[in-house]
Amino acid sequence: MVTFDCEAIFWDFDGVIKDSVKVKSDAFGQLFLPFGKEVLKKVRDHHKANGGMSRFEKLPIYLEWSGEGLEQKIIDKYEKKFSQMVKQRVIDSGWVEGVLNYLENNYQRQKFFLITATPQQEIEKILSMLNIKHFFKKVIGSPTEKGEAIKQLLYRYKITPNQTIMIGDAITDYNAATENRVSFILRRTAFNKNLQEQLNCQMIKNFL
Repeated sequence: MVTFDCEAIFWDFDGVIKDSVKVKSDAFGQLFLPFGKEVLKKVRDHHKANGGMSRFEKLPIYLEWSGEGLEQKIIDKYEKKFSQMVKQRVIDSGWVEGVLNYLENNYQRQKFFLITATPQQEIEKILSMLNIKHFFKKVIGSPTEKGEAIKQLLYRYKITPNQTIMIGDAITDYNAATENRVSFILRRTAFNKNLQEQLNCQMIKNFL
């Protein structure tokens, strides 16, 4: 079993706790398949390269590529469709190996915070349905950016950065950690091979 010697851990969710990155990728693909292969490829490539980016940032980009327009009602319609498609699929997706044991065995010894690009209400429902919400002292989802979330939590809980780590799987996670002087651990996945080559940091496959 992996152990981390620190006071607090900032956890990403998709790709770190649940193996749900492909779920989101497939949902974007399903949404934009009607607009043709060229748009679909651009959407998939962008999503893969920007794993930790909020859907609220991605959808306007993809809708512009598809020619659907950027009226708020159109963006809201696609966001609602996306949310309906992914929520149960995320719940049903597999756990990253060893993560449940780590959370259960260490949440009273360390402070755990969940930082995610998933919308606040949606992630709270997912955590409640998975019965893991109690592991985290605070859950912060979109629209709060991850860097700002870490900054707020360090201040609120009076934690010094060198006593913490962030575990993530995307460049947004890395950037959020480094801008707050928090050590970063990359969870290696099939979706972040380029990042594995770029970053010089500790990397793990799972929590066993």
